[in-house]
Amino acid sequence: MKHLILVTSPPACGKTFISRQLAKALTNCVYLDKDTLIVLSKQIFKVAGEEYNRSSDFFQREIRDYEYYCVLDLAFEALDYNDTVLINAPFSDEIRNDEYLDSLRKELAKHDAELVVIWVNTRVDVCKERMIKRNSDRDTWKLEHWDEYIASCNFNQPDNIEELIVFENSSEEEYNESITRVVNQLRGE
Repeated sequence: MKHLILVTSPPACGKTFISRQLAKALTNCVYLDKDTLIVLSKQIFKVAGEEYNRSSDFFQREIRDYEYYCVLDLAFEALDYNDTVLINAPFSDEIRNDEYLDSLRKELAKHDAELVVIWVNTRVDVCKERMIKRNSDRDTWKLEHWDEYIASCNFNQPDNIEELIVFENSSEEEYNESITRVVNQLRGE
């Protein structure tokens, strides 16, 4: 059976590092990162004369969903040639929307694939530390408006996904336990 693995969480929880480690540990896995599309998003902000702010109404209205459509289209295409595709992206609204998930499962069935969702569970204070440390321009607004930003995030693990695997990532010990457990689960061991 083919699998589309979504590695999800709010920003700075460790999705990218964990996604890369999982993709390396799995046999012949196609790795897709929604952040690869940021170069296109930045150009849209520039052409539209908008401030670069991935938390803005403009981003939500004109860019966000299209990034998801694009990365999912790439994933569906990859599933025609490979058994395992992993997407590193927050999917913050989508993973809490049963209608969206049902639609995604139906599309995956057309590719003889199943959905797996990995939720990266990380404490908020650890996320802030990591955001400061990575020093990325995509986080500037978030850090400058931390209280407003954090109020817009949902750090609670979703409770509506039967395919959910929780990856604990607030400490090195949690990471080490989780990487072994999750890789074994994904390999069917």
